[in-house]
Amino acid sequence: MILKIGEKAPDFELLDQFGEAHKLSDYLGKKVILYFYPKDNTPGCTTEACNFRDNYAVFRANGLQILGVSADSVKSHKAFQEKYALPFILLADTDHAVSEAYGVWALKKMMGREYYGILRTTYVIDEEGKIVGVYEKVKPDEHAQEIISNLKLS
Repeated sequence: MILKIGEKAPDFELLDQFGEAHKLSDYLGKKVILYFYPKDNTPGCTTEACNFRDNYAVFRANGLQILGVSADSVKSHKAFQEKYALPFILLADTDHAVSEAYGVWALKKMMGREYYGILRTTYVIDEEGKIVGVYEKVKPDEHAQEIISNLKLS
């Protein structure tokens, strides 16, 4: 089940595209955009990542840290990050435990086939580790701007 505004964001530890461990609790005192996406190098996920990249300066100027999460490997994240010059952290949730904790690992359907995967979902987490924003079924090409507008960032 998708987490709700006001809930404490579950802590976790995952490896980034460089093989370095990150805990959500490492970011206490900072605002975090924690975005879950289905798969590296797919059209929608690439659009979403590049949209965050292109608006990265606005997020950083407003004290927001971006963390992308998918079930892809560290190696896949590294190639994805390099190919598109992504300036933020990509976390490898290969056993999908974090995705499950955040309620975004679910049964999906595509072209008559059912499979489990990540629902494209973003959480905005405040300095105290509480969820202050939830975005479900986001449109990859508009998502970063949607967050900028909702948070009134400039």
